[in-house]
Amino acid sequence: MRFLFEKPIFGYTVGVFLVVLVTGILLSVLIGDYLVLAAVLVIQFIVLLLFIIHLYESVLKPIKKATKTVDEIVKGNYRARFHHPSTDSIGQLSTKINALARNLNELTIQEQMQAEQLSTIIENTQSGLVLIDAKGYIHFVNRKFLVMFGQTTNDFQGHLYYDVLHNEVIHETVQKTFLYERNIKEEFTHYKGLDKYYIEIVGAPIFDERNLLKGAVLVLYDITELKKLELMRKDFVANVSHELKTPITSIKGFAETLLDNPMKDLERNKEFLEIIYNESHRLQLLIQDLLILSRLEKENHQLVLSTFTMHELVDEVIPVIHQKFADKGLTFDKSVEESLQLTADKEKVKQIIINLIDNAINYTPEQGHIYLRIMEQGNKALIEVEDTGIGIEKKALPRIFERFYRVDKARSRNTGGTGLGLAIVKHIVEVHDGTIDIESEINKGTKIMVSLPMNKDDKAQ
Repeated sequence: MRFLFEKPIFGYTVGVFLVVLVTGILLSVLIGDYLVLAAVLVIQFIVLLLFIIHLYESVLKPIKKATKTVDEIVKGNYRARFHHPSTDSIGQLSTKINALARNLNELTIQEQMQAEQLSTIIENTQSGLVLIDAKGYIHFVNRKFLVMFGQTTNDFQGHLYYDVLHNEVIHETVQKTFLYERNIKEEFTHYKGLDKYYIEIVGAPIFDERNLLKGAVLVLYDITELKKLELMRKDFVANVSHELKTPITSIKGFAETLLDNPMKDLERNKEFLEIIYNESHRLQLLIQDLLILSRLEKENHQLVLSTFTMHELVDEVIPVIHQKFADKGLTFDKSVEESLQLTADKEKVKQIIINLIDNAINYTPEQGHIYLRIMEQGNKALIEVEDTGIGIEKKALPRIFERFYRVDKARSRNTGGTGLGLAIVKHIVEVHDGTIDIESEINKGTKIMVSLPMNKDDKAQ
């Protein structure tokens, strides 16, 4: 009977006792036999007490358990459950509370998964993201933004944007986004160490359900590569125009001279015709090289594969370039492994060797030396062309394979090349999945090394 003294049963027991006491006082007036009165009061007390205990066990106690379960659910413990064996109203309440807990638990799991997915997408996107509230405080920056600008998340989150983002273009973008309540796009340059980056920033306003401005999100794109490509395209167009303009101007000028003075001076006319022929030949070479580059850059470009020995290939190349060595008084030495075989596009590999040797001839003074070495290195064929020419400055080495880039601008086009030879070589090497490297020293010479897989069979027609 100890539980009778526990709350809230103890309170109910006291209440029943008081009711019995009052009843006894009232009945004492009507019943003179105190023994009978006592028996009636005891029976009344027991009946009322049993009723209270039954009410507590069947209703009040389950409701108390249900209340505790709901409190746990409110706190976020969606695994809390309330079990009641009966099928009455309390049992139905138990079923509803447990179903609510299960549904909330499933919703929470789904929300967590969606939040994790969204966080993963935001953190790994290739654009920098910044979330700013209506008061100008930064609430979020993603990983890409930190890569762009350095520092840590704590250096930005919780701070006013104009205190931690030290860039006037960003400030103007934020201000215009809040002022005009529309997307704002700007560009700026950003320096990280010695590197220069081009950044495009887009500010987008954020509205609530009542269409009131509550903040803005900044999206920052690294457009450095696009800018470089755009610059290369502009340079290419300008260079092509310039390269074409010179021979066309010469051809037109001398043709006009011949038309104005026909056949008066045969020697002079012959000289002019030779110039026209040479310039037209140069123009033809330039167009051919441009077409070769265009074909090599096509995504669906396919190689015509065959198996051949490098020694036979070099024997086919030497007659093509022999006269150029003689004209400049250059000496030429070659070292080719007799048994070295290569499965590749034979004509393209031949063009690699011709272009490299031709480039060495153009930039090697008279009485100089040129060396060709072809050997096996692992499972690759290594082609080396070394000369004792004018050499290349270290700062120019990264640009040596660009179209129309010339190391010796003073000599310009007097070398007779189109300025596309090394660019073509690089593309041929790339479509063969090979590599190309260069070593050079001013006034001592240059060595270009091409490494090609010995069995190129993944691009066969």
